[in-house]
Amino acid sequence: MEKILNVGVVGCGYWGPNLIRNFRGLSDCRMKTMCDLSEDRLKHLNSLYPEIEAESSYEKMLKDSDLDVVVVATAVKFHYPLAKASLLAGKHTFIEKPLASSSAQCEELIEIAEKQGLVLMVGHTFLYSPPIQKIKEIVDAGDIGEIRYISARRLNLGLFQKDINVAWDLAPHDISIILHIMGERPLSVNCTGNAHVTPGVEDVTSMSLQFKNERSAIIQSSWLDPRKIREMTIVGSKRMIVYDDISAQEKIKIFDTRVERPPHYDTLAEFHYAYHYGDIYSPYVQQSEPLKTECQHFIDCIKEGKTPLTSGMKGMEVVRILEASSESLKKGGAAVGLPQSEEQLNGNMSSEVESSTG
Repeated sequence: MEKILNVGVVGCGYWGPNLIRNFRGLSDCRMKTMCDLSEDRLKHLNSLYPEIEAESSYEKMLKDSDLDVVVVATAVKFHYPLAKASLLAGKHTFIEKPLASSSAQCEELIEIAEKQGLVLMVGHTFLYSPPIQKIKEIVDAGDIGEIRYISARRLNLGLFQKDINVAWDLAPHDISIILHIMGERPLSVNCTGNAHVTPGVEDVTSMSLQFKNERSAIIQSSWLDPRKIREMTIVGSKRMIVYDDISAQEKIKIFDTRVERPPHYDTLAEFHYAYHYGDIYSPYVQQSEPLKTECQHFIDCIKEGKTPLTSGMKGMEVVRILEASSESLKKGGAAVGLPQSEEQLNGNMSSEVESSTG
């Protein structure tokens, strides 16, 4: 008989209860323990799920030999120490986005997981959503031609953070989607922003990613917008896609629209751009809860010994971009280059780990 994996969730504030609910609903694992420093939060969740053990000591939870899996859903500054302790205790570990506060921390977690033979996964939930899976399918099939640029807007009023800026809070979603669709790392990052409410913590940012072949992506993030907006536009040489996550129906719209430059002309009077306006259509997208799909994928990867779609390495790529955005903010929006080759990546990782461990 196949072993049922026992799961523990640490962090029962904003997002933790959603993870508890979804892991509890899976048939091939058991939601065993929920851990939080707040006795009130534990008491509330215990009233909803009386069969799940409530534990205020993380150290005690990790000593449970029956626990196979730890899910970290705390503030970002705690991701690294809690995940490191979990991996060293021999537990498969799932970490909410972003993976850690620095790429050096990400690298260390990846190395520990590999040495321990454990699955490390980051919660880039949107990659498990049917609309993003459909968009990836459309792009890979060549239906929109070559991608020219991607524009993303993730705006709302709050939730204000004190330890990370809005780019670290909201942009990981868009960065993970853009990397997934583009299928490559950006060459450089530019980022500008302002801190209007909490000094030193930007609540509005605009990030630009430059890719090969003059392709780019722009990400706008804000905690200061009166409307909740979750929108992405993917402009191709043949067609364009608009993805609106807020829309109850027709989350994806494909515009058969493009502009073409004339191949040759003799005089300026003969120069005319060719505009093509075609139909707008919305492909059928099957509805399912991305978080449930993500949780199931994590359990499947543990049981089958597979690398997750949102592996530790994928999580580190996102954190590298966030680090570069922070550096660019300090430099007034100047471009910050990113490593491209595996040699560069590994070289940078080694030096960063050495400097972080002193």
